Amino acid sequence: MRPAALLYPRKCPFCRALVEETAWLCRDCEQELPWTGASGKTSGSFFSLCWSPLWYRGRAREALLRFKFSRRSAYAPSFGHLMAAQLREKLKTMPDTITYVPLSLPRLWRRGYSQSRLLARAVASELGLPLERLLRKRAHRPAQSGIRDAAARRANVSGAFAPCRGAVIQGKTVLLIDDVITSGATLSECSRVLLTAGAERVLCATLCKAGKGPINSQRNGVWTV
Repeated sequence: MRPAALLYPRKCPFCRALVEETAWLCRDCEQELPWTGASGKTSGSFFSLCWSPLWYRGRAREALLRFKFSRRSAYAPSFGHLMAAQLREKLKTMPDTITYVPLSLPRLWRRGYSQSRLLARAVASELGLPLERLLRKRAHRPAQSGIRDAAARRANVSGAFAPCRGAVIQGKTVLLIDDVITSGATLSECSRVLLTAGAERVLCATLCKAGKGPINSQRNGVWTV
């Protein structure tokens, strides 16, 4: 056991119970979390598919909110592991690179870190793929979480993103990472920008998916792409 593990023992990010040093979550959460299973894929306007292992409810929602707003950045490796495990099973071929939905500078300064970047870094590490900053947010807009109407959500992110200067996007299949997919407006707008900049294809992955679909007791379904 690492000496640091004695002072900072690993905890399940979902229920905060102590777990073994090599575990990503506890056995109870392994069985009881709201896994999306075969309902975990979402199609969008400009991205081929988005994969999400968990529904945005219960312990999954509570853990994600702590991750975003209570400085629980240490959750990222566990979350990234769950996302990467699903992608490893579902993808026939791996993308060329991984990127993430960026925050505006005011929101980044206030939060202290980009939760999507931390997730993307964890997924990239798990899959052995490069992580690149391909997008920037050029306009600070109200948070999508406070907007319920789908058309208003699309309007809120329209024109909010742009390619980073010097980003090499041409001809690449890009895996775009975010924390949760609701209407898909943010992922669609980011994907549109990437495709306009020359990306061959955009795939997406999030930890959670909003909705009221059935809970699948299995961590993974049978769908592939």
